[in-house]
Amino acid sequence: MTEIRVPTLGESVTEATIGRWFKKQGDPVNADEPLCELETDKVTLEVNAPASGTLSQIIAKDGETVGVGALLGEIADGAGAAKPALAAAPAPAAPTPAPAAKSNGETPAMPASPAAAKIAADQGVALSAIDGSGKRGQVLKGDVLNFLAQAPAAAPAAPPVQARVPSSADDTPREERVTMTKLRQTIARRLKDAQNTAAMLTTFNEVDMSEIMALRSRYKDVFEKRHGVKLGFMGFFVKACVSALKEIPAVNAEIDGNDLIYKNYYHLGIAVGTDKGLVVPVVRDCDRLGLAGIEKGIAALGKRARDGQLRIDEMQGGTFTITNGGIYGSLMSTPILNAPQSGILGMHKIQERPVAIGGKIEIRPMMYLALSYDHRIVDGKEAVTFLVRVKEALEEPARLVLDL
Repeated sequence: MTEIRVPTLGESVTEATIGRWFKKQGDPVNADEPLCELETDKVTLEVNAPASGTLSQIIAKDGETVGVGALLGEIADGAGAAKPALAAAPAPAAPTPAPAAKSNGETPAMPASPAAAKIAADQGVALSAIDGSGKRGQVLKGDVLNFLAQAPAAAPAAPPVQARVPSSADDTPREERVTMTKLRQTIARRLKDAQNTAAMLTTFNEVDMSEIMALRSRYKDVFEKRHGVKLGFMGFFVKACVSALKEIPAVNAEIDGNDLIYKNYYHLGIAVGTDKGLVVPVVRDCDRLGLAGIEKGIAALGKRARDGQLRIDEMQGGTFTITNGGIYGSLMSTPILNAPQSGILGMHKIQERPVAIGGKIEIRPMMYLALSYDHRIVDGKEAVTFLVRVKEALEEPARLVLDL
């Protein structure tokens, strides 16, 4: 008999929801064959069969929430083992809570990580009250942050049920109530946490896209033929942001307790809209990549995001985020920070508008840019300067080549 358990889901991810089972109880399975789909608050992933045999028992049903290491089901050796296993179904049900008994109020086997201990001490939280997701129950920074995020939400949990005014008898049959996915719940929680925690402010500017559009039009065919990827606008924006981040390091920093962490690396998150919600895969070390490398990274991660195949590590570690509402027609918006980052750039729709050029009115393809930033870290002068540098680099692409 082989057990099927929830695999490690990544740092700070402690539970998942059963999306669906691909196999039914009693079906034969092969080793490494996908058995079920798990939805976490970050990604959707598949659990593969650890061995060949018969799926003798499904313990965690569709829609149930399970922790790391929880028993999902069992595989019996041989094709004819399904029937006896079903008769013995109640027996393995007892051990299922075992993986969940990580800490449950007791001190974890391993000491908490330094970052977790510091945040807990600053917030006056007892580490013994936090379930650790690290090896041997170690409490990690993400565990403490999740605990703090959930703690204030516990008190007002009941009122929201009463806050909604009941629909009329005529309207109720025409409504549909569905449970939010783990991803959507996390998006909602993180966005609200960002608003409640950061001193968020947005500054605006506009950029003349004439030069970038002409450059792209001139070289897009040869670029795609040479590199096997389309030449888009996002690559130019990434390069422009990296150049500006080097000059204004505060926009590439984050707060950790009473410390500021300045990051001398440039992992840029690129927001991607999917059927299940917005995800932000990270293109790493953008300062070391050429335009082709950046475009290839964006294209690959974007496809994986839309196919639901992103790994958790591909969405962690970002230092700055770019989001493009222009592809949906947005003319202007104020993006919300992707905590704990201190800056996010919002791109928007390119629209031809009359502008004054050398004392004359000309029609130019213009785009509004929005930089939302954490005013606790970034001063107004730094935010405005950052956005001006991005504008300058895009209006004069030669600056990107000459590193000016």
